Amino acid sequence: MNIVELVIDENDDVSGIEAISVVESPAIEEDFIALKKQEFKLAEVDKEKRILMGAALVPNKPIYRKSGEEEYYIYFSKDTVRKASELFFIRGNQNNSTLEHNMPLTGLTAVESWIVEGEKDKTRHYDLDVPIGTWMVSMKVLNDEVWNDYVKTGKVKGFSIEGYFADKLEKPQDKSIKDELAKTEKEAKHILDQLTNLFHNESNNGK
Repeated sequence: MNIVELVIDENDDVSGIEAISVVESPAIEEDFIALKKQEFKLAEVDKEKRILMGAALVPNKPIYRKSGEEEYYIYFSKDTVRKASELFFIRGNQNNSTLEHNMPLTGLTAVESWIVEGEKDKTRHYDLDVPIGTWMVSMKVLNDEVWNDYVKTGKVKGFSIEGYFADKLEKPQDKSIKDELAKTEKEAKHILDQLTNLFHNESNNGK
């Protein structure tokens, strides 16, 4: 299966991340990339101050996509993750946020941003087990409706990026990408085997 690296075209003014969305479950859209939070949870850093911490973008993580009959994986390198995090603030997008990539929100602001550099990163203090090179964001939630109806109720579980990226088709060279891809495909095969066995057992019981 092909691997497509998504990159930032620094000569294109629209290339990069435009907003951060608060979301419930994973999804990826065409061309306009909307990567919803996957297995990385949000941490409530301070309930009184209404600050949420979470991963915005994870490097070298294969993400399955399907366009028509074509199946492939996309990923972001550590370098692209860092560039995306820098451009997000350089272009003044820290106040741009949405709910589930649909409804523009007010009252959410990115107040802290950093790249995880080592195992002593403060994400570990909040039990956020994210890879080295991950772009972390802390957001201040001033919107009462979002805080009460979505954060406190658990309807949203993570951050998601919105933006435009260029892409290039290539075979993965980074060992971490290959390892993640093998892990992803192994998990998918395991789930498929479980479903096959379940349907087989139900078929036999129905006879």
